[in-house]
Amino acid sequence: MSEAPTSKEAAITRSWNGLDIPVPGTWEFDPAHTSIFVVGRHSMIVKVRGRFNEFSGRIHVAESPEDSWVEASIQAASVDSGVQMRDDHMRSPDFLDVERFPTFTFRSTRIGLGEGSSLRVAGDLTILDVTREIELEVEYEGATIDPWGNPRIGFSATGEFEREAFGMTWNQVLERGWLVGKRFSLEIDVAAILQRDEPTS
Repeated sequence: MSEAPTSKEAAITRSWNGLDIPVPGTWEFDPAHTSIFVVGRHSMIVKVRGRFNEFSGRIHVAESPEDSWVEASIQAASVDSGVQMRDDHMRSPDFLDVERFPTFTFRSTRIGLGEGSSLRVAGDLTILDVTREIELEVEYEGATIDPWGNPRIGFSATGEFEREAFGMTWNQVLERGWLVGKRFSLEIDVAAILQRDEPTS
């Protein structure tokens, strides 16, 4: 059970159906405290994570939570798995083809409310100029005021997509399966800051 908000936190949250949710407004991603990972299987036995280091995004919280939306733009060349050779391959035409398609984007199209603070966020993911709908399982982590007086909210999200549906078909056949898994996962943790020109009550 979550703790009751402090007086400062109460100023940036509101009660809705018994839940404390953020006040309406535009909340910008804080890159220093947000992480976006893509996860794929290598040789069918181990997960490899690549982190995207350059991105931007915003969450527009509406009066009714179902009318809210989120959008993000990610610099494909910023992928970082910790291995230069692998990162170069990910940036090549075999996968992200960053020279031709430097960014990929996500724009939500609908939000469904789950139990407690969970959400189901569907949206359009565009990679290599191909757009497909994916669904994210999202958890609202709460709101706070940081030491510098900035209102912040946090979300975590996970989802999956078929990479071949976006044209990333490169692979190598192994004796048992494939070198690279055909499904990629997304693991996202977002801290977002309320824009100063937005209302807080």
